[in-house]
Amino acid sequence: MKIALAQINPTVGDFAGNTKKILEYAMRSGEEGASLVVFPELAVCGYPPADFLEKASFLARAGQAVAEIAAWTAGSGRPAILCGTVMPATSPVGKRVRNVAVLLRGGEVSFVQQKMLLPYYDVFDEQRYFEPAGDQALTAVDGQPLAITICEDAWNDKGFWPRPMYQVDPVESLMVKWGEQAEGLAGHPRMILNISASPYWQGKPQVRQRMLTALAERHGAYVAMVNQVGGNDGLVFDGSSLVIGPKGNIVARGASFAEDIVIFDTDAADGMKAASNPAPLDEVEEVWSALVLGTRDYVRKCGFSKAVVGLSGGIDSALVAAIAVQALGAENVLGVGMPSEYSSLGSIEDARALAKNLGVRFELLPVHDVFAQYQQTLRPLFEGTPFGLAEENLQARIRGGLLMALANKFGSLVLTTGNKSEMSTGYCTLYGDMVGALAVIGDVMKTKVYAISQYVNRKCEVIPWATIEKPPSAELRPEQRDTDSLPPYEVLDPILEAYVERYCSAEQIAEEQGVDVALVRSILQLVERSEYKRQQAAPVLKVTKKSFGTGRRFPIAVKVQV
Repeated sequence: MKIALAQINPTVGDFAGNTKKILEYAMRSGEEGASLVVFPELAVCGYPPADFLEKASFLARAGQAVAEIAAWTAGSGRPAILCGTVMPATSPVGKRVRNVAVLLRGGEVSFVQQKMLLPYYDVFDEQRYFEPAGDQALTAVDGQPLAITICEDAWNDKGFWPRPMYQVDPVESLMVKWGEQAEGLAGHPRMILNISASPYWQGKPQVRQRMLTALAERHGAYVAMVNQVGGNDGLVFDGSSLVIGPKGNIVARGASFAEDIVIFDTDAADGMKAASNPAPLDEVEEVWSALVLGTRDYVRKCGFSKAVVGLSGGIDSALVAAIAVQALGAENVLGVGMPSEYSSLGSIEDARALAKNLGVRFELLPVHDVFAQYQQTLRPLFEGTPFGLAEENLQARIRGGLLMALANKFGSLVLTTGNKSEMSTGYCTLYGDMVGALAVIGDVMKTKVYAISQYVNRKCEVIPWATIEKPPSAELRPEQRDTDSLPPYEVLDPILEAYVERYCSAEQIAEEQGVDVALVRSILQLVERSEYKRQQAAPVLKVTKKSFGTGRRFPIAVKVQV
């Protein structure tokens, strides 16, 4: 029996588009001889649908889409389809929606498996919406028994995790049922199918592979996981679908950050053979690919095709522009330089060189005169006070206003250029450099920005080397350097990673990294004081385990001892 894993890129709420894509991939897989085509979790409606699940019309459209897909399977020689969707709950009390995998064949829904484990941590909020399954059952296609699970249902192996999240293990329960029916299942390999919408963060594909390998070895089963690919708001899904043999061998691997079809044969003489097995990406390439895909899908799925990026001549805006060009095409990116009297000639030339290297249109809009007019207007109130933060931020806000004007005029989205180090410490300006529709590198520490920029230049100079090598500066006052306000990023970033992503205390960080605890506390105070800024920021593309967004929830008005 040939089974196809179809890792597709659905859009939330696009039932017509998602249905068309499912049928297209099913047709292609059937032409390759697949008897069963497996699609990701909630592929019919897109993941995560959030409060759309509260709308009866949304559920009705999901039902209509499933009926259309099921009708397609009635055609002669067409494969069965296993895909994720939402259905109304069956109980008269409790949650009103189910997260299910439906097996469609012969023109109808022949089997429904309901998700049992509903994650409620980090970016997941499934207990808010879904009714958990009370039980699960085995099914079969063309005589091959199947244990079907949905994403989190495969993530509670007590042999792998030191502290399981749930009391029950759906995979273990299904394997117990397999053992109870062993006589009738003789001659068939144990087969666990998992349909997933597993979001990416750096290192997640490796954790996922280790977890699924342990699952396969523990139960002596083939584990086939199909994962969604694509960006939805701040989440990026990497695909990287897997088929793992009972001895932990990788039978097949889907592409990372791209749609793909993986076909494997359960009847192959030497076990299973697959049509796809790309090499995994290295760490930096992985993050780069996630940022490109997340940017492309955010812009496209929001109904736009063009982006505007403010080019300061600095490393952050240069990397964002490079990502935008890779995601959208050079013809769809406008770079705008907005120098003030404090901008160095070198920065202007670096921005111009970057635009030339990328092949994007570059426009220069000096802000000196506008800034002078603002100062003139404010002079009666600012009289007698020294030049300071208000004047620095005013320059950034003028630039933000110009970028938004261009975006409004020409139907584009502004991509913000702030990194995670800046967002963590508040070294960014509300309604200034934070203006925009998407924080492309808002989950990338400054030191990682440099590493990715080096990757961009791996074949030739794209980001000018002068941009990479010069000391970072906001250039909002004479001779300004980032180190005037912050420690060197080589010191700062590990402290921020420990506090923001791992919730370590000041004392733990100081001991772990060998730095002065007073310095650590001063940095942590910056983090805590800047929460009000982050909660007004553009959506952030998540590429670490803990990003700023729905997966990190803290109040604004607090008094915290760090």
